[in-house]
Amino acid sequence: MIEVEDVVYDYPTKRALRGVRFKAERGQVLALVGPNGAGKTTLLRCLAALDRPFSGAVRIDGIDTQDDPRRVHEKVGYLPDFYGLYDELTVEQNLLYAANARRVTGAKAREAMKRTVERIGLADRVKSRASELSRGLRQRLAIGQTIVHEPAALLLDEPAAGLDPEARRSLSALITSLAKGGMAIIVSSHILAELEDYSTAMLVMRDGALIGDGPVSAGGAVRVRITLARTDQRFPASIAAQAGVKVENADASGGLITLDGGAEGNATLLRALVLDNFHVATFAEERVSLEAAYMAAQSSGVMASGVQAGGRA
Repeated sequence: MIEVEDVVYDYPTKRALRGVRFKAERGQVLALVGPNGAGKTTLLRCLAALDRPFSGAVRIDGIDTQDDPRRVHEKVGYLPDFYGLYDELTVEQNLLYAANARRVTGAKAREAMKRTVERIGLADRVKSRASELSRGLRQRLAIGQTIVHEPAALLLDEPAAGLDPEARRSLSALITSLAKGGMAIIVSSHILAELEDYSTAMLVMRDGALIGDGPVSAGGAVRVRITLARTDQRFPASIAAQAGVKVENADASGGLITLDGGAEGNATLLRALVLDNFHVATFAEERVSLEAAYMAAQSSGVMASGVQAGGRA
């Protein structure tokens, strides 16, 4: 869906992107994170076919952004950090204008507008002017303009800035819904706890480059903590010998492991421990927070394991 190959972008006095390469598939939500000046906004603008890379290639749904940027604009929804609305137009008119600008016209545009106001929770404000809306409702309308044409890819730069907690929850639900509908979504934000609510993977940038090589597991790396009701000196060696298990720590009373295989892998391991006469008291999943994964990546300079489908190991 989104393919980025060795993209380099230069400003007159600075190289903003340094050989960025990754893929994002339909249904993925990539959290784009990194310090100010890392190149996140520049990358999003290249993906949206608004800036032309110095070298490398970007393809959206198979279309090269440099060969046919207008077609890419029809495939992409892009919400910049600082967005604009036509304040004298109503919600309805803003959305119809956005649809028409992307070659969705006539009855199809009106259907798209009606569908979008329902999605963004503005069905009761269609006749209100944009200037009459609160900050949170204006943000919803701006997002509505990016999705009214049903893009294949959605790019959001700090979409929750200035939103109250309720509006952020609504935004999270909307992003999750759009991803389930098949959009490939990239969200840049400094609010890591918010990204954790809906991200399936993350891209960490520093000095214009990705740390590691492609998307990695975000807020979803599964660890399992095991405690035994009775201590058993056999446990450390036994757990280390199990297929798909990486031991973080273990002693006679239990341990913390990383386990491959999802729910089926959990069931298989638990069954093996019980059959081996270990008295398992707890067998509980723990999830690595997005903030912890991000800080680990920044401090180490390399990505942890867990590359998602569509990235490169």
